[in-house]
Amino acid sequence: MRTQVGIVGAGPAGLMLSHLLHLAGIDSVVIERRSREYVQKRVRAGVLEQGSVDLLVGSGVGERLLREGARHEGIELRFDGESHRVPMTELTGRAITVYGQQEVIKDLIAARLAAGGQLLFEVDDVVLRDLDSEEPSIRFRHEGRDVELHCDFVAGCDGSHGVSRGFVPDGVFTTYEREYPFAWLGILAAAPPAVHELIYANHERGFALYSLRSPEISRLYLQVAADTDIAEWPDDRIWSELRTRLETVPDWTLNEGPILEKGVTPMRSFVVEPMQWKRLFLAGDAVHIVPPTGAKGMNLALADVALLAKAFGAWYDGGQDELLATYSRDALRRVWRAQHFSWWMTSMLHRLPDQDPYERQLQRSALRYVTSSKAYATSLAENYVGLPEV
Repeated sequence: MRTQVGIVGAGPAGLMLSHLLHLAGIDSVVIERRSREYVQKRVRAGVLEQGSVDLLVGSGVGERLLREGARHEGIELRFDGESHRVPMTELTGRAITVYGQQEVIKDLIAARLAAGGQLLFEVDDVVLRDLDSEEPSIRFRHEGRDVELHCDFVAGCDGSHGVSRGFVPDGVFTTYEREYPFAWLGILAAAPPAVHELIYANHERGFALYSLRSPEISRLYLQVAADTDIAEWPDDRIWSELRTRLETVPDWTLNEGPILEKGVTPMRSFVVEPMQWKRLFLAGDAVHIVPPTGAKGMNLALADVALLAKAFGAWYDGGQDELLATYSRDALRRVWRAQHFSWWMTSMLHRLPDQDPYERQLQRSALRYVTSSKAYATSLAENYVGLPEV
């Protein structure tokens, strides 16, 4: 097989890159080790920055997003029995939209297939070859046969557990990483949300988040120990703990219902530099992970490939390679801004296992400042809704 850009991974980064390349008249093939059904049902992030919404709508895949997504113009911070709203749109002129990652995936897959795009699911034995040549290739096994895909460039969009990064020689990458001593226990519940905007709760027993996916489905999270066994958290215990951490203001109650899904997500920060080597370009979770507190993961992936698609477009339109050469530098500026914001939100809202009274008072001070200072609230808001440029 022959294409211009071979893309490993059919997550938001890989599919969006393929879609943007198609709009620019550039051929691509996307390969994915999971099944189509799996990637379309995998529940992940659900908050889209303003820039991500603009990208999806502007590229022609935002019709359902505009119809079904929930636009939020603020978030609520709860602590010490009080509730404070951060009016993001009032402060920045921008907003977020709650629309599940799996829905973005469905929209992008539908668009690629409608345009005749090549998406190969359930591939095995992926090997990247000749990345330092002018014609790299991707070897893999698909539907019982061995395939070799020749291309001009390879885009590794296969997540933190993907194979792409492993085909770069030792010593090229520098890794920055932080493990957090807690995790999120997340549930998807058949319960109408009792909120119109996200609630971030700082409680003496730990952090909690109240989000939503639709008028009928709620998405909620609890801070738990990093080594938590989900079997130790039956449904009744989960709802009891959510009530304790969220029902801290007068005349407000949590809506409960059957739990459809639940799982534990570890928390970590992770960045690999650079995001490119020879003819291999990396994007999304393949090179950076953020704790979900700042809602940046999917948004960073989309921002990466927006840059990368523009760089490939310049190369194919007259051989201009400046944007390819600076892709890593330019993408990492946004990555590190998002890393800091995600770390800051996480540190302000979660309880450390060994937190002492001094650290607890520092958290309270930060929360009171962000809910009383317009300047500090604006900083939170503009990072949360997404900075246009970094």
